[in-house]
Amino acid sequence: MNRPQVLVARKVFPEVVERLRAHFEVEDNPQDTIYTREQLTARLQGKSGAFITGSERIDGALLDACPQVRVVCNMAVGYNNIDLAACSARQVMATNTPGVLTETTADLGFALMMAAARRIPEGERFLRAGRWTRWSYDMFIAPDVHGSTLGILGMGRIGQAIARRGALGFGMKVLYHNRSRLEPALEAPLAARWVDKRTLLRQADHLVLVLPYSADTHHTVAAAELAQMKPSATLTNIGRGGLVDEDALAQALREGRLAAAGLDVFEGEPRVNPALLALENVALTPHIGSASLATRRAMAELAADNLIAALGCGPQAGRPPSLLNPEVLG
Repeated sequence: MNRPQVLVARKVFPEVVERLRAHFEVEDNPQDTIYTREQLTARLQGKSGAFITGSERIDGALLDACPQVRVVCNMAVGYNNIDLAACSARQVMATNTPGVLTETTADLGFALMMAAARRIPEGERFLRAGRWTRWSYDMFIAPDVHGSTLGILGMGRIGQAIARRGALGFGMKVLYHNRSRLEPALEAPLAARWVDKRTLLRQADHLVLVLPYSADTHHTVAAAELAQMKPSATLTNIGRGGLVDEDALAQALREGRLAAAGLDVFEGEPRVNPALLALENVALTPHIGSASLATRRAMAELAADNLIAALGCGPQAGRPPSLLNPEVLG
């Protein structure tokens, strides 16, 4: 009996690829080439499944050109690279890797917020350039993090994990805005309070964005929102780059209408807006929110679990554990 063929579109842990080889005929990508659309289409011919990352865009046209594809498994919690409606219309399962990266991403988000607030990247550049010759009372003076007001826009798993760090570790007052309010049992341990978006923007000393990206959340923070924030406030984005109007953000930072920003995600990544690169008061990291060894391994294993289950192997045959579009199961 012929085994299903699958594509592993980017380089991943070799042991995960070997695990997949026990079930499938696997075409992998040890050179870690980022395929063009044409290359991805060609390599998906005859494939039943694809193990992908945020580098690969899956839409209706690609699926029409690759009609044998039955499942696409994203090694990420976000899935704005997948047209979910197009997958559902063609009975293609789509999966992601939620849960396993919550704490690690929250760690990075909190670290990035603190780095921006306490001007750590700016101070390090100053020191490395040999400009530190004496102490002065106002050198790199900055607002406190402890005891301040933490604002969270998007209170899912990662938002809640950031709230725990702020409330329990730093004595911060936690405000949040979400489409729906958390159950009291979830709010209480965090001492978190739901507020409308306007109040959140006006009161937060440190605002962290942890929203999923969609057409509805595009430029959730733009010029009008930045104008409502305190000039002493910071903004940290670990959601997706398109949540923030980067030109408006750069202008606010340049003009002193916002103290600092910390960004792990960018609208055109891996390209970074040159206006942001020119600023001192912004901390920048290259989309490394989930980049711990244990977490990246867990993400890869979950993506493999999804692929194996979707294509009929194991006790969950046909029902991947983190299916995004269960309607395809009928």
